[in-house]
Amino acid sequence: MDGVLITGVFGSGKSSVAAEITYLLEQRAQPYALLDLDYLGWVADHELGYQMMLRNLAAVAPNYRAAGIGTYVLAYFVRDRDARHGIAQALGVPLRVVRLALPMPDIEQRLASDVTSGRRDDLRDAAESVAAGEGVGVEDVVISNDRPVAEVAREVMSWLGWL
Repeated sequence: MDGVLITGVFGSGKSSVAAEITYLLEQRAQPYALLDLDYLGWVADHELGYQMMLRNLAAVAPNYRAAGIGTYVLAYFVRDRDARHGIAQALGVPLRVVRLALPMPDIEQRLASDVTSGRRDDLRDAAESVAAGEGVGVEDVVISNDRPVAEVAREVMSWLGWL
């Protein structure tokens, strides 16, 4: 049993890469669980949301294991090593972390058509996180996400030894 956490700031492509990885796993008939951790703790208060996400992850992970699933693909922006540790502990399996790197101008270009007010705030927060160096150093490997998603997903899987 093992897992990978795809991390990076908003707009770096975490969810897309995670979905592509699970598509490739599915093509090989390998059981997996894909968890976008944002949805496990989506509340107005960031700290409360993080704590809710950890509790919810700890509650659902055993259900996946009981169903025979041993491969986990997670997507979430991990800001520091304490958060990484908390997620690994809640998941309950060895966890490797891949940080997706993409320059802010590329993120802004990708998200130019996403015009909701909340997404504009997320983009501002991403720029602030990049400027502050949040999320840097929590990873086991950094992979550039400036190519087609299928290429990036295959690079992640190759690094994990899943290909």
